[in-house]
Amino acid sequence: MNLSYWEYQTWLSNIDYTIVGSGIVGLNTALHLKYRFPKARILILERGFLPNGASTKNAGFACFGSLSEILDDLNSHSETEVVDLVQKRVDGLQLLRNNLGDKAIGYQAWGGYELFVPRDLELFEHCVSKMKDVNKLLEPVFNKRVFSTKPNSFGFRNIQEPLIFSQFEGQINTGKMMEALLQKVQSAGIRILNNITVEEFSEKNNSVEVKTDQFQFSTNKLMITTNGFASTLGISEVKPARAQVLITKPIKNLHLKGTFHLDKGYYYFRNIDYRILLGGGRNLDLKTEETTIMEQTELIQNKLEELLKSTILPNTEFEIDQRWSGIMGVGNQKKPILKQISENVYCGVRLGGMGVAIGSLVGRELAELV
Repeated sequence: MNLSYWEYQTWLSNIDYTIVGSGIVGLNTALHLKYRFPKARILILERGFLPNGASTKNAGFACFGSLSEILDDLNSHSETEVVDLVQKRVDGLQLLRNNLGDKAIGYQAWGGYELFVPRDLELFEHCVSKMKDVNKLLEPVFNKRVFSTKPNSFGFRNIQEPLIFSQFEGQINTGKMMEALLQKVQSAGIRILNNITVEEFSEKNNSVEVKTDQFQFSTNKLMITTNGFASTLGISEVKPARAQVLITKPIKNLHLKGTFHLDKGYYYFRNIDYRILLGGGRNLDLKTEETTIMEQTELIQNKLEELLKSTILPNTEFEIDQRWSGIMGVGNQKKPILKQISENVYCGVRLGGMGVAIGSLVGRELAELV
């Protein structure tokens, strides 16, 4: 430990709560802990120079589940469980908007669309036939009809028509959201240390000894909110799932607005700053994408470009501007893992690709566990 007396005393002594991960869940956990315990010393440790997982790398979908996803969930969950999942996503999005304000997060309520590829005709027809039943099931949540159909006014090719439309889906600016959250946390007097990787921890004398790649220290309580990286800290129920993304350069006269789910949700795209942001393709090589390495693969990136040419922008010239990847946390259940691991260690992980929707709520509920 190469720390001075001043460094240790100022930043690493008498810590009440240490949060591992400065993503949506971690920052909301910190804020709610500060609300509950105003005098508490709270420290957040972040492995990246920015929140390094999915929180600053996601597509910015403010969504609660497409029609095909909800119908698929009904095959393995009860109706009550599915309604509860949707309700939590809706409540989480509302909490995010209330906490930060729509302007601060760039919220736009342009609705969401689901597109089906030609080979999924049977699934498409099944979704259309069950639309009325799902609308009735979700009526207690929204008090209005959720799903309807709309003509293909965007010029998409190689899809089933009409499009399935969700009037309650929206989009946010991911960067603005995280910047607003970080500012709120810092103005509350909560410290964040970046480029610090937690390697291991152990309970000792009513506290937790934490070993990082830079130093060791003691904290009264430890909260793990690393989601896709949770398995590196012994939470085996969470598997990492890499999501690859690309974004085009600005496209002249781009009229496309909204969020779009394609091919059972394995692909997703949206408009942002007159560009198309497109991600997905994990289903092409699930085993390879079960990783925490933030790289892109030729297989998936080529498929994303091909979808732009053949389906999304068939008559439009475009250039790719940037490519990146983020790490989600998934498992064999949709419900997040929110629990006390040991006497002084807690976790809020496995958000299943719904971090924007439920991250604020999971953070608040994690803080309430203490």
